[in-house]
Amino acid sequence: MAYKEKEIEKLYYSIGEVAEMFSVAPSLIRFWESEFDLIKPKKNRKGNRQFTKEDIDHVRTIYHLVKEKGFTLQGAKEMLRNDTQAVRDKMEFMDSLKKVRSFLVELREKLH
Repeated sequence: MAYKEKEIEKLYYSIGEVAEMFSVAPSLIRFWESEFDLIKPKKNRKGNRQFTKEDIDHVRTIYHLVKEKGFTLQGAKEMLRNDTQAVRDKMEFMDSLKKVRSFLVELREKLH
């Protein structure tokens, strides 16, 4: 059996990496950090933000509400205050549907 190298999973991501994940400017991530209590990255001795997977999930939730669903910041805050888990569940469901759709489209193209 061939040796397969295990992928190294990062514990912390820089603000630049997080901004790149969502194709937004780092200043927007800093702004959301000041507006939403959910985003609380650690800061190293230099003061650089270090985002965990949980922080990135929170950014993803806010991105979904503000950029994809068109909520105002106040509307997104109220939505998160009311039921953060319900919002995440819906996002996961939508992601699953998108993956299924892309798989079916790819399958259709292979058949033709």
